[in-house]
Amino acid sequence: MAIFSPLSKLLLGAGLLAGATAVPAQAPSLAMLDQLEKGQWQLKERDSTAIVQTMCVGDARRMIQIHHPRSNCSRYVIEDGARSVTVHYTCPGAGHGRTTIRSETNRLVQIDTQGIADGKPFSQAIEARRTGACAGGGGR
Repeated sequence: MAIFSPLSKLLLGAGLLAGATAVPAQAPSLAMLDQLEKGQWQLKERDSTAIVQTMCVGDARRMIQIHHPRSNCSRYVIEDGARSVTVHYTCPGAGHGRTTIRSETNRLVQIDTQGIADGKPFSQAIEARRTGACAGGGGR
C-alpha cells in the first residue's frame, strides 16, 4: 500500500479535479476568412503595381497557401482572430510556410507569407483585393 503525504494528496486531488473539469478543445474555425467576399481577387506585392496572381476565390482559405496551391498540406492554426488569422502549414515533399492574413474589409486583405517552396525560400507582403465576379460566375 502506498503512503501519501498530505501535500501529495492535495496535489493528486488537484490534478484529478483539473482533469475532471477539462473541456475538449474545439478546432479553430478561421471564421474571418468566411467573411471575405467570394469572387475574383487580385494579389499584388505591397508597394508595387506588379500583379502576383489573380484567383477565383470561393473559399478564402486558398489564400493561406499561395506558394503551395495544389499540395496536400497539414495546417496548424497559430491565431484565429476576428480580423486576423495566422497559419503554419507543412506540405510533404513540397515545403512549408507561415501565412498571416489581416482583414481590412471583406474585399481587401493584407497577406504576409514566408517559407520554403520547391527547395527555395520565399517571403512576400501581398495586398489582395476583390475585383469582381469570377469568369463563369462562380468561385472555387
